Amino acid sequence: MKIRPLGDKVLVQRVEAENKTAGGIVLPDTAKEKPQRGKVVSVGDGKVTEDGTKQKMQVKKGDMVLFTSYAGTEIKIEGKEYLIMSEPDIMAIIE
Repeated sequence: MKIRPLGDKVLVQRVEAENKTAGGIVLPDTAKEKPQRGKVVSVGDGKVTEDGTKQKMQVKKGDMVLFTSYAGTEIKIEGKEYLIMSEPDIMAIIE
């Protein structure tokens, strides 16, 4: 199944949370925070501005991104979890 976001929406798959702290302590599942980074799976065509032109998207498929804590809507497709969020919820591209 393919999903193509509309407008300025982006489909992101979260990366897995770390199992250990920097000091080597193993974290149980209940102590893990949801990661705020992920991989862009698909992007929309871009936002339509007031004058009718389309604003080009800054992210593209395959980009690793950082996003805000409560960004997007969680969805589950074929057993995998994704987030659909607006492009302004993305804070940075990891290079």
